[in-house]
Amino acid sequence: MNPFEPAAIGHIEAFAVSLALGLLIGLERERKPQPKAGLRTFALVAMFGCLSALIADRTGTGWIVAIGLLAVAAMMIAAVTIDPPDDGDPPTTSIVALMITYGLGAAVWFGHGALAVMAAIATTALLYFKTQLHGITRALTHKDLISILQFAALSFVILPILPDTNFGPFDTVNPHQIWWMVVLISGVSLAGYAALRIAGSQHGAPLIGLFGGLVSSTATTMVFARQARSDAELARTATVVILLASLTVMLRLLLVSGVVAPRLLADLAIVFGPALALGLAVAAVAWRGHVAGPALPMPEVGNPTELKTALTFGLLYALVLILSAWLQDIAGSRGLYAVALASGLTDVDAITLSSLRLHNQDRLAEAAAVTSIALATLSNLVFKSGLVISIGGAALARRALPGLAAIAAGICAGLAIFMA
Repeated sequence: MNPFEPAAIGHIEAFAVSLALGLLIGLERERKPQPKAGLRTFALVAMFGCLSALIADRTGTGWIVAIGLLAVAAMMIAAVTIDPPDDGDPPTTSIVALMITYGLGAAVWFGHGALAVMAAIATTALLYFKTQLHGITRALTHKDLISILQFAALSFVILPILPDTNFGPFDTVNPHQIWWMVVLISGVSLAGYAALRIAGSQHGAPLIGLFGGLVSSTATTMVFARQARSDAELARTATVVILLASLTVMLRLLLVSGVVAPRLLADLAIVFGPALALGLAVAAVAWRGHVAGPALPMPEVGNPTELKTALTFGLLYALVLILSAWLQDIAGSRGLYAVALASGLTDVDAITLSSLRLHNQDRLAEAAAVTSIALATLSNLVFKSGLVISIGGAALARRALPGLAAIAAGICAGLAIFMA
C-alpha cells in the first residue's frame, strides 16, 4: 500500500491518535512515585489496542481484541502482585486505567475517535483529581446521597414510563412533558444544592448567593434577612448574597429557556442583560470594603428531588399551564400577564416553563412569552423586597432595596429595548 494513499493516511492517523491518548493518560500516571505503568507503557498499550483492532478487522476475528485486553489486565495484575505499590493508591485504579487505554486504542481504529478522545480526557481528569473527588465525597452527607438517588429515580424510572400524549383542557396536559420539566428544574436545583453543601460557608457570600439562587433565591433571601436583623454588621454581606441570588434566578431562567425553547434565548438575554449588568455593579459596590467576619449562615433549603417536592411542582406547573392557556384564550395576553404576576410572587419556574411550552406549541407569540417571564421575575423581586423590609429591618432595606430596584429597572429597560 502506498503510504500516501487516503486509506494509509487514515491508518496512520488512527495510530497517532491512539499514541496521543496513551501519552495523555500515561502522563498523569507517571506522576506517581513508583508507577507500575507510566508514560511509555500507557502509550504502547494504546497502540497495542489499535493494532489488535486492526488485526481483528482484517481477519474478521473479533476475539483477538478480547484476548489482547485480557493479556493487558493479566500483565498489570502480575506486576502489582509481585511488587505491590505502597503509595496509598489502590492498584486496581492503574489496572483499570490501563485496560481503558487499550480499549480506547481499539475504539479509535473502529472509527470512534471523537468518543475515545472525550473518554481519555475524562479518564485523566478522574485520575488527576483524586484528592478533590475524595473531598467532595466526604463533604456529602447521607441526605445528599439520597438526593442524588431520588433524582435518578425521577429521571430514569418515572419519566420513561409516563405517556407522551396531550390531553385535558386545550390539549395542554402531557404527563411526559410535565415530568420532564420537573426533572429539569430538579436537576438545576440539585446542582445548586450539592454545590452549596460542598462549598459551605467558608467560601463566602458570592458562592452562597450563586448556589443559593440556583436552589431557592426566596429561601436564601429569607435566611439572610433574618440574620441581618439579628446582627447589623451582617447587613453588607446579606445584601451581596440577596442580590447575587436574585441575579442567579435570571441566569437560571436563561439556562432553562436554552434547553426548553432555544428560539427565545436571545430575546430573554436582551431583557435580562441590563438587569444583570446593573445588579452586578450594585453588588460589587456593596461588597467593596467588606471585611471577612464569622462563618456565614447557610440557607436551610429542602431536598429539591424529594418525590413530594417534585409532585408539588409538577401539579403547580400543570395548573399554571392550564390557567395560562385558558386565560390566553379568553383574555389574550392580559390574562397570561395576570397569571405571571400572581404566580411569580412565589415561583418563577412554573410560569416560565408554561410560557415556553405554549410558545413551542405556537399558541403564544414570542413577545407575549418573553413579557410574561419578565413580569414574573419582576413580581418575584417585589416579593423579595417585601421580605427584606418585613424581616430584615431598616438597616438591610437601606442597602438591599436600591440593588433590587436596579435589577427591576434593568429588566424594564431590557423589556423596552426588546419591544422597540
